[in-house]
Amino acid sequence: MDLQNKIICDLSANEAEHVDEVSQYIIKFRKIIDEEPVLIVLDDVDDLRQLDALAGKRNRFYDGTRIIITTRNKETLVESIVNTTYEVKELKSQESLQLFSYHAFGKEKPAKEFAALAEIVLTVLTGKCLIKVIEDNILWMHDQLKDMGRQIVQQGNLGDPGQWSRLWDRDKILTVMKNEKGTRNIQGIALDIEENEYELSAEKRYWMNFKMKPTFTSAITYLKEIIYKNFFQHLTDNGTGVILHTNSFKPLVNLRLLQINHVKLNGSFRVMPAELKWLQWRGCSLKTLPSEFSSQHIAVLDLSKSKITKVWGWRWWNWFSENKIMGRLLVMNLCDCFHLTEIPDLSGHRFLEKLILVNCRKLVKIHKSIGDLKTLRYLNLKDCSNLVELPSDVSGLKNLENLILSGCSKLKGLPEDMRSMKSLKELLIDETEIVKLPDSIFRLTKLERFSLVKCRSLKRLPDCIGKLSSLKELSLDSSALEELPHSIGSLAELEKLNLMRCKSLTAIPDSIGNLKSLEELLFDSSSIKELPASVGSLFRLKYLSLGYCRSLSKLPDSIEGLASLVKLCLQETLIAEVPVQIGTLNLVEKLEMGNCQLLKYLPQSIGKMLSITTLVLDEARITELPESIGMLERLIVLKLNKCKQLHRLPSSIGNLKSLQYLLMAETSVTDLPDEFGMLSSLIVLKMRKEPHTGSHQDTVEHSDPTNSNAQERQLIVLPRSFSNLASLKIFDAHAWKLSGMISDEFEKLSSLEVLNLSRNTFCSLPSSLRGLSLLKNLALSHCRELKSLPPFPSSLLELDVAHCSALESISDLSNLESLHYLNLTNCTKIMDIPGLQCLKSLRRLYLSGCNASFPVVKRRLAKVALKYLRELSVPGSEIPNWFVQEIPLFCKPQKP
Repeated sequence: MDLQNKIICDLSANEAEHVDEVSQYIIKFRKIIDEEPVLIVLDDVDDLRQLDALAGKRNRFYDGTRIIITTRNKETLVESIVNTTYEVKELKSQESLQLFSYHAFGKEKPAKEFAALAEIVLTVLTGKCLIKVIEDNILWMHDQLKDMGRQIVQQGNLGDPGQWSRLWDRDKILTVMKNEKGTRNIQGIALDIEENEYELSAEKRYWMNFKMKPTFTSAITYLKEIIYKNFFQHLTDNGTGVILHTNSFKPLVNLRLLQINHVKLNGSFRVMPAELKWLQWRGCSLKTLPSEFSSQHIAVLDLSKSKITKVWGWRWWNWFSENKIMGRLLVMNLCDCFHLTEIPDLSGHRFLEKLILVNCRKLVKIHKSIGDLKTLRYLNLKDCSNLVELPSDVSGLKNLENLILSGCSKLKGLPEDMRSMKSLKELLIDETEIVKLPDSIFRLTKLERFSLVKCRSLKRLPDCIGKLSSLKELSLDSSALEELPHSIGSLAELEKLNLMRCKSLTAIPDSIGNLKSLEELLFDSSSIKELPASVGSLFRLKYLSLGYCRSLSKLPDSIEGLASLVKLCLQETLIAEVPVQIGTLNLVEKLEMGNCQLLKYLPQSIGKMLSITTLVLDEARITELPESIGMLERLIVLKLNKCKQLHRLPSSIGNLKSLQYLLMAETSVTDLPDEFGMLSSLIVLKMRKEPHTGSHQDTVEHSDPTNSNAQERQLIVLPRSFSNLASLKIFDAHAWKLSGMISDEFEKLSSLEVLNLSRNTFCSLPSSLRGLSLLKNLALSHCRELKSLPPFPSSLLELDVAHCSALESISDLSNLESLHYLNLTNCTKIMDIPGLQCLKSLRRLYLSGCNASFPVVKRRLAKVALKYLRELSVPGSEIPNWFVQEIPLFCKPQKP
């Protein structure tokens, strides 16, 4: 569901939107696409079912919606979904060179001295970009290479898949196997019957249909499906999955790779191919693998998500050979085998390198033979929540590199003697009940990553921790740690130290300054009261995070020694002042001091931090910004939200040529400096205020225009230079008390898309507003002195003029063909809404309180295709007779 959730998140204003199943996704997706046009690009779609699950039929979408699909499979582009197809032509050599040059050199052609080299590189890239090794040593292969291989496999026997060396198509595999048409040519089979997440059961489809259209017919259809499922389905073969007989494998004597996920096998396992090397049988329904299934060549066994209780069955006549089963096994994956209660004796598996037992919840202990597996390199017991102990003797694990015990919530200790684990590089014991680390831990001289996150019983680290000479990452996030040993400073290779949410940790030893390789130091939400002066010796430190350390009140002057620092987070601390030495940190890109409610000023030296791109000061008590802030030429984001003591912006702010986002909601700033228009890169300006509605002062100001407060209000205007902000896309000046007339030069804000001027006191808008050709959202609610609305640009999607009590006239709206939201609530003086009948895209219309205009408006409404409206609010206490509800149509269900 990751892709569906990404689509919902990208299209929804609410970033927290999340769905867990396809039916929820379709309901939310349809709600969104019913309201406004969207642009969606679906790249590399290779299955029609994917396309149907993500987008569905084209007649569902709002007018203007565009969905672009890229695919190499024309069969997915069916007429019921796709309007037009276009075949992308292969780039010519010159075009390829041009594309490469843009990415490599940032221009159309490479420089002369690189021209020949670029040609060579382009040739190499063209020939060798089809295969590569990605994360976790996974071999990635381009689809073109896969297709080429499959075409080679089919050559000469296109109509007889039983003669192919590899089978991958589900239907062809089932045809070959059920008809016993397999031959010795077959070397690999990949069959995955697991139900795809985008395939809905009939029950879910009918339930979804009922929720979308709750009619009598949809309810009966859903109930009939429930009755069928509960009382009659067992009489059919439906739902039993795919069943194959082992005899169909008998001719496949050269089969080496077999993937039969969620398939049931019947028959004797003695006839299974003896040369099998890789068996992936996820979702195996057997409780044990039959003892007669004992291929000596299997190197990889994957039984994840199976119902097995133990791996191999046992009979008295094969007791002497039990340890020889699959004797050449390299990898055993039993992940998510929830019913597994024991691990077999693995002493006979002298080649085993990787053992995965993730989420085996019924596993209480593991066989002692594991401690003697000399070839084992990787052991993963993550989330084995009932595992109580490990083998006491682990002397054989000399080559073990990764030991993962995270989530073993009943595990209270590690083996006392770990000195044999000299190859261990990664040890993860997160969320265990381990109380104490064994003294032998210092023997792990190759250990690079040690994680003890949420070890809530671990209060101390042994002094010998400093002898972990190769350690690069130490994580103690949310542990019960009370102190750090002085020896921590001996970890010469340590690059990351995570002490976040260590609530019992109040002090840091001076020896921390000896960590010369340290790059990340994280203290967020811990209880430390101060940093030692030695922290200034961490000249390689890039990230220092002290957010939410609510006992921290100051920074040491030695902070000037952090010459490599890139990010400094002081969010929600008790810091009242920033040391002058902060100006020496000229590599810092992000400085976060939000919610530092004791911070009253910034030093002038902050202007020397020339690399800063983001400065966060939300809810600080600063009264002004230093003039030197104008020297921050790389600043992109400046956040001043709720700095309620801030009364002015310095004139030097106009020098911030890179500033794109200025967020200063709810400050006390009442005017902008004349230099403000010099912010040529500004994209988002949010400076909204929250009005004190309902107060006595507010009432007086609106009722008495001669009041001194009202006269003072007339002085609040935007500077003349404001119209120079040609890059501005979002402008929010809600409740700024802008008065008089809005400048006719407003049309120069040619990039503007969202404009919020609600709760201001201007009396008119310029006619040039129509020139804002990109404007989509215009909010003018509670502008109580606004008397008329000028023509608007045709790009407008939302218009809110609710509670504009002085509004008398509205220009013709007929050009707003894309408008889907119109709010005129309590605009009591308007007499008509010209052009309303032309708004074919309108989905939400609010006219409550518009009593004077309603007799005219309802005649216009009668001409509108009301079936497209989702929300309608009009004056009156009863449903008007012209409002006709759509009568549902019923039809007999088609026979299956």
